[in-house]
Amino acid sequence: MGLWVILLCTLVSSLLGGLYVLGVFRRRRPDEPPLDKGTIPWLGHLLDFRKDSSEFLKRMQRKHGDVFTVLFGGYYFTFVMDPFCFGTIVKESRSKLDFKAAAIQLVLRAFGYKPIKATYSIVHALSMKHLMGEGLAVLTQTTMKNFQKLMLFELSSGEEKRVWQEENLFHYCYNIVFRAGYLALYGSERHRGAGDKEKAEEQDRVHSNQLFHEFRKYDRLFPRLVYALLPPKDKKEAERLKRLFWSVLSVKKVWQKDNISGWISEQDQLLAENGVPEYMRDRFMFMLLWASQGNTGPTAFWLLLYLLKHPEAMKAVRDEVDKVLRENGQAVKAGSPPVTISRDMLNQTPLLDSALEETLRLVAAPVLVRAVLEDISLRTSSGTEYTLRKGDRVALFPHLSVQMNPEIHDEPHRFKYDRFVNADGTKKDFYRNGKKLKYVNMPWGAGVSTCPGRFFASAEMKLFVFLMLSHYELELVREDEAIPAIDSSRWGFGTMQPLHDVRFRYRPRF
Repeated sequence: MGLWVILLCTLVSSLLGGLYVLGVFRRRRPDEPPLDKGTIPWLGHLLDFRKDSSEFLKRMQRKHGDVFTVLFGGYYFTFVMDPFCFGTIVKESRSKLDFKAAAIQLVLRAFGYKPIKATYSIVHALSMKHLMGEGLAVLTQTTMKNFQKLMLFELSSGEEKRVWQEENLFHYCYNIVFRAGYLALYGSERHRGAGDKEKAEEQDRVHSNQLFHEFRKYDRLFPRLVYALLPPKDKKEAERLKRLFWSVLSVKKVWQKDNISGWISEQDQLLAENGVPEYMRDRFMFMLLWASQGNTGPTAFWLLLYLLKHPEAMKAVRDEVDKVLRENGQAVKAGSPPVTISRDMLNQTPLLDSALEETLRLVAAPVLVRAVLEDISLRTSSGTEYTLRKGDRVALFPHLSVQMNPEIHDEPHRFKYDRFVNADGTKKDFYRNGKKLKYVNMPWGAGVSTCPGRFFASAEMKLFVFLMLSHYELELVREDEAIPAIDSSRWGFGTMQPLHDVRFRYRPRF
């Protein structure tokens, strides 16, 4: 009899534990936000969120208000849609709200890299050193030279050479920006003498193009990989691609290159000094590639597309680019070498800055997540006070609550190239209900998890557009073609991508 009692108790305990894990017993406490667990145990609303995050959150906001808790795959997420609460969340100490837990899980699943305790401080310190200030000025010059190597090496003089070339705009932008950034960060082929230099540059063009095509295969799988929703065939392909990048970007191969950026080389050195094995540093290299190049090309595509669809914006930004060139003693002429663009010149383009910011407002849609390490209080702008429960996660979706909010941005679905700049070139302020907002556009995250590479990414995209507008005439093959819809599967992962490409053509201006 005793044995049966033990077995029965064990069975009941296991059953109750399973039900607890599935979320059956979770109840809303009086001081907590509205709770919506969905109809599927454990999964909750995960499938709906995965299908179209923006539409799901709009529906939840209409149902529950600006703060609500939902169940996703065993985790409870409290979404905060009130922009006046953002400062409280992103500035909260890491002892209460921590962004690392979710990040560690993501990079392990996506790149096979298991961070050590010092990883964050190493990345942060060396990003401050090399992707900002004087370090950024050096890297900007290297990136510009690689853009010239990829985009302008075939430019010739003479009217007979001014023929239109036709391409897919998304592919072209993503390809060129990815390759220029990759070569600037991870180095180029070694060479000796002038003849060898030409061969080495051709190798760089071929190798970087091959790498881009493999990267795009992985990039297409990325959202479902992160959610662990890949079918067996795609999962096998993702593993193959990861191993390919671990090999191509291995520290042994990278150290054989010339002109490796300090950002790459010094991070590898510090990880080695902290005892990280070589195979894990290979994986770290892959993570850095996606982090640095996964969103810049798609953003450059949207920026050029919006300029092409808005002739007044294209004229204003091109006139600004030409003005900066003239004031710095340069001009694009037939037979002349490509222009040289410095970081200082990129700082003289308020309209280009605003157009880029407006593009990011429209298409950058990250989800910012923090783990709740202890119960904390959150007061909304309406005065309602909620308790966020320890063990849950709190999430912000700025694209919906800020960037597309008509109370903050007039006609939020329209592209207004000068939305973020005043007539005198200064940055514009934004308000909601008469109160000035600090967070009006959050493509780079905020607080301690702000993207450390945002200044390099901006410089990279501006360099590309600057060179395109300086050297080429551009037009859409079909001027009446609508701007393509976005791929809803990519909500939450940075810059959105189009459902289909757009044909464009270009030719030398002179």
